[in-house]
Amino acid sequence: MKIIKLFAVLFSAFIVSSSFAEDPYPNRPINLIVPNPPGGSSDANARVLSELLQKPLKQPLIVIFKAGVGGQIGNSFVAKSNPDGYNILMGLSSIMVSPDAERVQGKTSLYEVDQLVPVAMISNDPMVMLVNSSSPWKTLADVVKAAKEKPNTINYSSSGNFGPIHLSVVMFEHAAGIKLTQVPFGGGGPSMMALLGNQVEITTAIPSVAIPQIQSGKVRAIAVSGPRRIKQLPNIPTYRESGYDAEFNIWNGLFVPQGTPEPIIKTLRDAVREVANSGEMENAMQQRGMIYEYLDMPEFRKFAKEDGARMVNAVKKIGKLN
Repeated sequence: MKIIKLFAVLFSAFIVSSSFAEDPYPNRPINLIVPNPPGGSSDANARVLSELLQKPLKQPLIVIFKAGVGGQIGNSFVAKSNPDGYNILMGLSSIMVSPDAERVQGKTSLYEVDQLVPVAMISNDPMVMLVNSSSPWKTLADVVKAAKEKPNTINYSSSGNFGPIHLSVVMFEHAAGIKLTQVPFGGGGPSMMALLGNQVEITTAIPSVAIPQIQSGKVRAIAVSGPRRIKQLPNIPTYRESGYDAEFNIWNGLFVPQGTPEPIIKTLRDAVREVANSGEMENAMQQRGMIYEYLDMPEFRKFAKEDGARMVNAVKKIGKLN
């Protein structure tokens, strides 16, 4: 009788454990990894996504910062994590160019682009070029004139070598025929703080980061890097309108590790599509001054590959940094 009771207990335990194992994804909180410090583009996008996806996924998304090496630490962490859908990445556009940028510098990349699968894009922002409110420069032409009079003396803060701030400024430099001096920091937040603290003379930032500082009167916007003006800053011209043939946008999207099962990817895609089509995501981003642009997996995969190739070409033109 004791043996029969023991068998019954063990069988019940097996049934319970099996039912837990077969619970549909997700059945516990999901880590949303941000590969940059707080205060930048990926932080702002992650906060929007983590709030909205809790409803369709029926689980909390916990925003975790894993910054360092220009995003390589966080990107690598997700790329090499168990592909079970519980560590997902808020990937910045630089994710597509960082491995090549490392190789250009003679370094070994911590991850490769094909180790990460693009699931959905949620934003596509231009960069806003900013100067301190006390700066004498009011236009790009003013910056170009000063840079040509005193080459390599004007400095700007960036989120790191070959990051979006660096690339957006380099593209402008090439178009204008000037050379500025980059001062790299550990992310978009620290980069902005460097301008506010008068450590540098110029920086660029996404609209949601730039606009509060513009409204406070601490900084002045002089250009946007995208293909058109943005409605939040209707009086600020683009690079091209200012006479310089350059364009740069910074996008954010959701990535999972290569090897993630298709049912899990479908669950994530469906959840993002639901909040995108409901208008919730667009409303949340507009309230924060972000430029909403949703692309589902096939379109995002194609877009990321093409934009990544363009950025890699820019990186190779820059070459090895001193």
